Amino acid sequence: MPSASTVPASPPRPSGSNPVLSTVSDAAREPSTRLLVGLLIAAALLPRLLLMPFNENFYGDAVARVELAERWLRQPHLITSYGDGAFQFGPLHLYLVAFALELVPDKALAGRLVSLLFGVLSVVPLFSLTRRVFGWRSGVWTGLAFSVWGMHLQMSTTAASEALSLFLMLSVFALIARGLDENRLGPLFGAAAVLNLACATRYDAWLFMPLLAVALFLWGNDRVAGATRAVSFGLLCLPFPLLWMQGNELAHGDPFYPIRAVEQFHADWVRDGIARVGTWRYRLENLGFWPGVALLTLSPGVALLSMVGMKRMWREQPEVRWLVLASVVPAAYFTFRASVLMDFQPLGRFTVTEVALLLPFVVPGFEACVGQSGAGVRRAVAAACAVLAVAVPVALGLYTFRVDGGLHDSLRPVSPTSTNPVPLMQVARFLKDEVAAKGGAAILDEDPSYLDLQLAFFSALPDERLARVRWATFRKHLREAQPEYLVRFDNGALLKDPGAKLEGRTLTLDGVAYEELDGFSAPLHVYRRR
Repeated sequence: MPSASTVPASPPRPSGSNPVLSTVSDAAREPSTRLLVGLLIAAALLPRLLLMPFNENFYGDAVARVELAERWLRQPHLITSYGDGAFQFGPLHLYLVAFALELVPDKALAGRLVSLLFGVLSVVPLFSLTRRVFGWRSGVWTGLAFSVWGMHLQMSTTAASEALSLFLMLSVFALIARGLDENRLGPLFGAAAVLNLACATRYDAWLFMPLLAVALFLWGNDRVAGATRAVSFGLLCLPFPLLWMQGNELAHGDPFYPIRAVEQFHADWVRDGIARVGTWRYRLENLGFWPGVALLTLSPGVALLSMVGMKRMWREQPEVRWLVLASVVPAAYFTFRASVLMDFQPLGRFTVTEVALLLPFVVPGFEACVGQSGAGVRRAVAAACAVLAVAVPVALGLYTFRVDGGLHDSLRPVSPTSTNPVPLMQVARFLKDEVAAKGGAAILDEDPSYLDLQLAFFSALPDERLARVRWATFRKHLREAQPEYLVRFDNGALLKDPGAKLEGRTLTLDGVAYEELDGFSAPLHVYRRR
C-alpha cells in the first residue's frame, strides 16, 4: 500500500470516469464545509424528530439501561465492574443517561434524547471520513443516505446505546483516516482515546482494537512506520479495557465476567433458534444475516451500490483497504461463529458499525456501475436508488408500527419504528392512569420474554409501590405495598409460586383473592383485589 504522503485529502476519480450524481465539473470549488455539515445535520435531524413522538423504548435493553442509570443517580459512584451497577453493559452510556435524567426528569424521554443527540451528530464524522477518502460529493451523498437509514432512525430515537456507540466508532475511523492522510500520529492517538470510550459503551468495540492495530501495521510500504503506528495505537487503546478487566477480576474473580454473561444470553438464544427452525436453516439464515440487514435497512439500491464500491475500491485504492477490513472482518467473524460454531446469535443492533461502513462506498459503487453511461442513465439510476432509500424504511416502519405477531415482530428490531406490544401498552396505560396516578400499588408477574420490565417502566409506578415476582424481595414488597391490582402473563412465573392458585377468573395469592377484569388481551391478564 502507498505511504501516507501519497494520499490526497480528496482522491482523484479513476481515469476516464464521469462526475457522479452531478453535472458540476470536478474542478468546481468545494462549498463551505460548515455549510455542508450544517445541511447534513438538518437532513439527519428531520426524520428523527418526526419519529420521536411515536417511537418507544423497547429493543437494545433500552428500558433496563434507563432504570440502571436512574439507580446510579440515587447513589453516584465510579462503576468498576459488572456487579457495581452496570451489569452486562458498559458504564459510559449509563453515565450519560443519568446526566440526561438530571436535566429531563421524564425517564421515558431522557435516554432517547441522548440517542437523538449522538445519532444526529454521527453524520459529522461520517462526512469527514468519506470526504477525506473519496471527496466531498461522496461525503454529501453518504450523509444523505445515512439520514434515512431505517435501522439507525430507530436507534436514534430510543434509549439503547447503539447511537452513542456508532458516533464514537465513526469518530475513530474519521480520525484514523486523517492520521493516515496527513501522515501524523496525533489523530491516531485521538482515535485510540475515542476507542476507549467506545469500549466503555459496547463490548463489540473491543474487537476493533486488534483489528485496527493490524490494519495500521499493514498500511503503506514502510514496515517500521507501520509498526510504530500499530504499537502506539494499540497501547493507547488499553487503559479502559484493562481497568474494566481488573475491576471484574477483583469483584467476580473473572476479568471477562460481563462478556461471559452476554455470551450466556447468546447460548440461550442459539438453543431457542435451533429448536424453532432446525440446525441447517439456522446456519443458512445466519450466513446471510449481515448482507440481509444491509439490504433491508439501507435499501437494496444503496446497499448494492456500496458493496460494489467496496469491491472496486479494494482493487483500485489500496490505501482504503483498512476501511474495507473494518467492515468485513467483524461481519465475517460473527457470521462464522453464528453459522459454523453456532455459539452466537446475530441481532440487528450488532451489525450497526459494519453496515454503516458500507455507506462511504455508495458513490464509488455508482461510478463502477454506471460511471461510463450517459447523463440520463446516471440520473435515472440515482433517482431510483434515492426513491428506494426513502420508500423502503417508510414502508417497513408502517408495516411494523403497532402491529404484533409473525413477520411484524421479526422485522421490528430493524424497522424505523419501535413500538411495544399493543396489549402491553394497554395495561401500562391502565396502571399509569388508574393505579399510579391514584397512589395505588400493583403486583407484576415475571414474563420469560422480559415484558414485565417494559410494563413496569411504562406504568410510572415507583419501586415502593410495585411487588415484582422477578425480585428476590417480592414478598417484602407484597407485605409493605398491599397492592390492589395484579398483572399476570401467560406462561409467567407467578403460577409456579406455591402461594398462587388460579381458578377460572379468580387468582388467589397468599390467601388474598383477585378477580380478573375485562377489557385486556392475552398474554396479559389484569386482576383486582376483592
